[in-house]
Formats: sequence, structure tokens, C-alpha cells
Amino acid sequence: MILGTESILYGGSIVGLNELWYKDYPRSSFHFFNDNEEWLQMDKAGHVITSYYIGRGGVGLLKWSGAERKKAIWYGGMLGSVYQSTIEILDGYSSEWGFSVGDFAANTIGSFLCVGQELAWNEQRIVLKYSFQQSEYSKYRPNILGKDLQENVLKDYNGQTYWLSVNPFSFMNKGSKFPKWLNFDFGYGANGMTGGNFNPSYFDSNGIQVYHERYRQYYLSLDVDLTHIKTKSAFLRTLFYAIGFIKIPSPAIEFSNGKVKGSLLGF
Repeated sequence: MILGTESILYGGSIVGLNELWYKDYPRSSFHFFNDNEEWLQMDKAGHVITSYYIGRGGVGLLKWSGAERKKAIWYGGMLGSVYQSTIEILDGYSSEWGFSVGDFAANTIGSFLCVGQELAWNEQRIVLKYSFQQSEYSKYRPNILGKDLQENVLKDYNGQTYWLSVNPFSFMNKGSKFPKWLNFDFGYGANGMTGGNFNPSYFDSNGIQVYHERYRQYYLSLDVDLTHIKTKSAFLRTLFYAIGFIKIPSPAIEFSNGKVKGSLLGF
């Protein structure tokens, strides 16, 4: 029954997306589009994390329904890749875009990260997380990077950071005194981007050209795995699971442009 419901929701959402989004753009024959160099691959990180969490939700739902373990893992875990790759196929028939092999690969990586851990450990010991801070760049291209906070969160890659969050306790003997809730995070971000492949020219009120340097950012940080915090409250357990994809502000070290920076609240 769960598989049937998922299939109906999947099909309905794709039909709705096609009607609401793609019908306003001219169609074309199926074609590919290489966007692998855009946004310093921040968009690809977004595809990975989205596919990963759709997969986690799918696995959890099928396990709850009583499905056989491996079926729950494979059918549920690959749901994110299947869903997002279907959107890629729709892109392939739109003259505005095209099927992105890079996006397809990112979708698959996200699903395999979920499936692989479930098969190996029956749990997610390495999770993906997201954080956001408003950047100064959206004001230059609000139509691309978003005109307000709600749009910035989704569109402004300069403010986004994606994290690989590892729970050391899950790899230790269960009698270990190491804090069960403490994670070590490895983050990736990018800055200075007002365009996909390059930054358009801008001039200030004095006619002087404004230049933004595009560069990558790498982070090391501590984090909190909220799902490992003990509580008797069912509401809090549900809340901690629901917001578990958000990186908790913690001490961090940033490596970028050949420099090392420290922060008490890396986010």
C-alpha cells in the first residue's frame, strides 16, 4: 500500500510540475546540457543532499510499513535519485535547459550514501547537513540569487554550506564514554558568485567596476546530532529528527584562498 501511495504521489507531482513549470517554456528534442562548471559545483551539492534526504524518508516509511529490510532500503533509498532524475528528463526536453549528467550523478551519489549505510550498518552514521547565512551578493542579481531571505535560502549559493557530518560514537564500542551526540563535520561552500560560470560586470555610482573574486571554502567543525539526545518527549524526538539536517552553530576552522580562519560559531 505504501509503494502504491508513493507511486501515485510521485506520478502526480511530476504531472503537476510539468503543467505548472515546463509548459510555459518551449519544448525541444531530447538533449544534454553540461553545467558541471557552474556555481563552483554548489548546485551539485544541493542535488546530493536532496536525494539523500528523500531516500532517508523513503527508507523510514517503508520500514515503518513492515516492508522486508532490503526492499525497504533499495526501493526507499533510491527514491530521491529516481524522482530528481525524472525532473532531469523533463529538463532534457525543454529548450531552456537540458539533461545534466552532472546532476544525475549527484542524485545517484546522494541515494547511494543513504542506501550504502543502511545496508552496511542499518543506520546513518554519516549524514549530510545544510546551513545558510545571507550574503552580500544577492543585491547584485536578485532575479538569480533571490530578492528576499526566503528566496536566498534556495537560490543564493554564496550563503549556503553543505556538511558531511560524522558521528564518531557510532564507530566505537557501545560502552565508550565518548559523547553520543557529538559529531565532526567537514563543510564545503563557495563565495563571490553572481553568475553560474562567471560574474557579470558591475559598476558603482562613480562608474568604478566592482569585482568579486570567486573562491571555494572548506571547513572543519563540531556539531550536535540531535537524534542522539535522550528525551522522553515524543514531540522533541520528532522535532529533532525533522530539523536534523540543519548544522548546529559550533566552533569551526575555514580554509579558503590559502588562508585559515577560526570562528566560534561556524555555520
